[in-house]
Amino acid sequence: MPPRHPFETAVSRNWSPADWSDVTVLVAVSGGPDSVALLRALVRLHRGKLENLVVAHFNHQLRAQEADDDEGFVCALAAQLGLTCHTRRWQRLPGETHPQSEAAARDQRYQFLTSLAKQIGARYVATGHTADDQAETILHRVIRGTGIGGLAGMPRSRRLSQLTTLLRPLRELRRQQVREYLEHLQQPFRTDSSNTQRMFTRNRIRLDLLPQLERDFNPRVQEALCRLAQLATQTQALIDRQVAVLRNAIQRDGKDGVIILDCAHLDSDDVFLLQELLIQIWKEHGWPLREMGLERWESLAHSLITVSETPKRFEFPGQIRGDYANGRLQLSNNQDKASTR
Repeated sequence: MPPRHPFETAVSRNWSPADWSDVTVLVAVSGGPDSVALLRALVRLHRGKLENLVVAHFNHQLRAQEADDDEGFVCALAAQLGLTCHTRRWQRLPGETHPQSEAAARDQRYQFLTSLAKQIGARYVATGHTADDQAETILHRVIRGTGIGGLAGMPRSRRLSQLTTLLRPLRELRRQQVREYLEHLQQPFRTDSSNTQRMFTRNRIRLDLLPQLERDFNPRVQEALCRLAQLATQTQALIDRQVAVLRNAIQRDGKDGVIILDCAHLDSDDVFLLQELLIQIWKEHGWPLREMGLERWESLAHSLITVSETPKRFEFPGQIRGDYANGRLQLSNNQDKASTR
């Protein structure tokens, strides 16, 4: 066995092979440099049966023949490494010619990974996001507007399902380290031509804004953004603990899935934590979040601590309804009620 490359050592330090070599790992591979480097490193670090490593590729079909060539490249690489490869193509809805947004495309990709992980019994899904991706994500969120949770960027790991965890083993590694590793292996990769199109905000951040910040303001701006994410993660953990205390004090479960929040004794000091609790409830129930901006959360939280004898009704995206009276908010999903009739 040849000595480990520094890139492999770094991956091993971030995610010890002892933690994953004996379980099934699904590796998401687009064909680009980051995911290809991740796959090659995991193969070289693997200690158990190689069949426990499985490759997954999602074809968004956004770049015609180029996208099909990406799929062919990933399948060929998997075969060369002796691995099984699963692919899926974007499922068009009636009248659609392409995903409505980058978020919609991402959602379909993760739905594929989650369902495939369940099908093959994968304990982990590994993706190739790097520190550069983390910095771009944070800056993108700052530009759009975000809170503490958004500043935390992409977590190193998160639950996809009860049995499967998503992991980002390259999150602390730079894109330049990826390129050096692939050059060392003489490993080709695919280049996504859409990554150079400045019509996408994310591309302008990567191609224009970050280089300008590095050149004119701080050559280590990406490291600074990643440190900010670490601090935000720690801050969010503290907030979550405080929200749990508030939740235990005011939340009650009603009939038919109704959620009751007893806000009668809350005051202006509780607005922020109440707002965070509402966001948690929305996330847990899969209610639409994208249409709920910061101003709407703040307005709702302030309304709930304002003493009023007049009942209030709130209508939210996704047929979510809130009824407020006598210091109590009742949240219900009218869509669920309609489906059970």
